[in-house]
Parts: sequence; structure tokens; C-alpha cells
Amino acid sequence: MRDYQPVQIVSLLSRIPLFEGLSADELARLAKSTREMRVSKGETLFRRGDPSTGFHVLVYGQMKLALSSVQGTEKVVEIIQPGQSFGEAIMFMEKPYFVFAQALSDSLVLHISKTAIYEELENDHAFVRKMLAGMAMRLHQLMIDVEAYSLHSGTQRVIGYLMHELVEPQQKDDNVVLELSANKGVIASRLNLTQEHFSRILHDLSALGLIVVDGKRICIPSVPKLRAHQLA
Repeated sequence: MRDYQPVQIVSLLSRIPLFEGLSADELARLAKSTREMRVSKGETLFRRGDPSTGFHVLVYGQMKLALSSVQGTEKVVEIIQPGQSFGEAIMFMEKPYFVFAQALSDSLVLHISKTAIYEELENDHAFVRKMLAGMAMRLHQLMIDVEAYSLHSGTQRVIGYLMHELVEPQQKDDNVVLELSANKGVIASRLNLTQEHFSRILHDLSALGLIVVDGKRICIPSVPKLRAHQLA
């Protein structure tokens, strides 16, 4: 893995929403404790039980956070997209990772040491609020997931996912096209469904004329009709 020079890491950090508003000096201090990691598709960034020495930010690519049983069954907890950070809560708890992280595509990840983060938190209250807001949003999403798994049907979960994937703001509600952000197996696991169940739901929605499936591309002829079916 090739290391970036400090000035390049500062440039990468400055593009991450979490670090917006930090001064050049603050970014430079963080850069000294940041290392760049290139992770190839299928490669594991960290495993369950590994010690946490900081947290990560995804610059480009895609990562999944997942649990794996002794039988080999996998449950995807979260799909990380560019600009997102992950691992903050474990860093603050000073516990080992309880999930593993694996690249879904060739990715560039920044690892920022907890020592540097602790120093910045002591000096910048706005940065504290941003980190708290990020963790609160993740907790809120977890509660939404628990509600969906407990109270919503598989079809409702799939439609909810498609609604979430729509690019905002939508300029029109007819013939909207989106591309699935990951393969169907990963998305199914994220929605707490088997891949077969997920594919069957897509087939049923297609048979009803609510979507048109072309590989990873999904065309929605009418967003209001699809949303109404979710609420039915």
C-alpha cells in the first residue's frame, strides 16, 4: 500500500464532510496521524476481534460492515459509501471490532488515529458536535432498521430501499432510473432477506408493472404508485 505525502492527505481530508470547517493547521495536525490504505475488492480491512486504534473514512470505493456466524452465514450491517466515516463508536469505547469490514470494490480508506482525534476534540467544540451528530445518525438508522425488520414486510423493505436510493432531488416522478449500489446478495443481507427472497420480490414488483429490472438498473415507471404500494 502506497503512502500519500502529508499535503495530499490534507487535501483528501478537506473533502470529507466531517472535517469541513477545520482550519489548515488542524487538518495538517490530523494528516500527521492519518495513513492512506488502498483496499482491493474482496480484501478485508479489519476482522472481528481486531483492536481499534482509530476510525476510518472512505474516500472512494465501497465497503461493507458485516457479521459472520460459525456456520458461515453473513449479515451485512451497513454499506459504507464515499465520504462516510465508520468505527468511531468502537474507538471511543476502546473495544475490539465486533464486525468485519470488506471492500465491495477497489477502495481508498483513510485511517485516523484516536490520539489525534482526542486532541482535536479537546480544542474544537464544533468538531465534537459533528462527531456526535454522525454517531447519532448511525444510531437513528439502526433504530429504523430494527423497526423495519420487526414491523415491515419484505416487500415494504425492498421498496423502502429503492426509495432511499433515489437521487435527490427528483426532477420527475415518472420513468426514474436508478442503479443498485451493491450486488443483490449484499443488499438482501442488508435488508435481512435471503437473496432468493429479494429476487422474488423484485420479480413480483416487475410483474405488477411497478418496476422494470435490467441487471443492476431499476426503472420505476411511477414513483407515486410504487410508494402507494409500499403503504398498502
